[in-house]
Amino acid sequence: MFQGRKIIIATKHHKEKVIAPIFEKELGVSCFTDNTFDTDLLGTFTGEVEREQDPISTAREKCLQAMKLNNFDLGIASEGSFGPHPSLFFVSADDEFLIFIDTRNNIEVVVRELSTSTNFNGKQIQSQEELISFAKVIGFPEHGLILRKSKDENLDIHKGITDIDTLKKSYKELSSKYKSIYAETDMRAMYNPTRMNVIREATKKLILKIKSTCPQCQMPGFGITDAKKGLECSLCGSPTNSILSYIYVCQHCQFTKEDMYPNKKTSEDPSYCDYCNP
Repeated sequence: MFQGRKIIIATKHHKEKVIAPIFEKELGVSCFTDNTFDTDLLGTFTGEVEREQDPISTAREKCLQAMKLNNFDLGIASEGSFGPHPSLFFVSADDEFLIFIDTRNNIEVVVRELSTSTNFNGKQIQSQEELISFAKVIGFPEHGLILRKSKDENLDIHKGITDIDTLKKSYKELSSKYKSIYAETDMRAMYNPTRMNVIREATKKLILKIKSTCPQCQMPGFGITDAKKGLECSLCGSPTNSILSYIYVCQHCQFTKEDMYPNKKTSEDPSYCDYCNP
């Protein structure tokens, strides 16, 4: 279905470096980018342009725009968000969504990679010594830095700082105007190898889902659409919050499959039971 076709990767942040080799090897496609396509128009991490839609909708819009501008019927786009992990307290997370669209065959496949592997960080800085210390913590210079007046102000932003001389020069310029400056990790993929690795893992997950075909109609993208809780407690038999089964639904023919006991357990330890261990 995809062998020999051309695919556009909607990015201006060099994500094709990790996406293209995997797609070309696994699907036999030829990957392209459009350097004139400005994905920042749909939102920037530093807030100059607010992202108006949720991550999946933004990735979809980004992908479709790049496909239309370049007359491609196959496209990939990603969208990342950074902040507190939704279930792990005091842990930062990189939440990456990747979307694959084939308008010729009416296929859309989406995957999510929620990872605690991130250096996402920021700090109000009072001195150059404090800045150098912060830079070491976040993995500078392999990981880029951004300096600006404050966390919530978009004026005087210095982005993509990846060498010590530029870091000191930018700090000197900003500190001559303001009592303190805000330093933060540059989360754009080409300035953040840790994020690039998460995008690579998401790409592998996307390939697996594309290759997973519906048992009934053979269309790609037959993946998990829901997780059913209720694995029984091994002591009292009460349903717990642990996963009992995964539900698969084909987006084309609506064929549904339930995969029981996906974690290879038919019962749960009583320590996870609200009745036995309230």
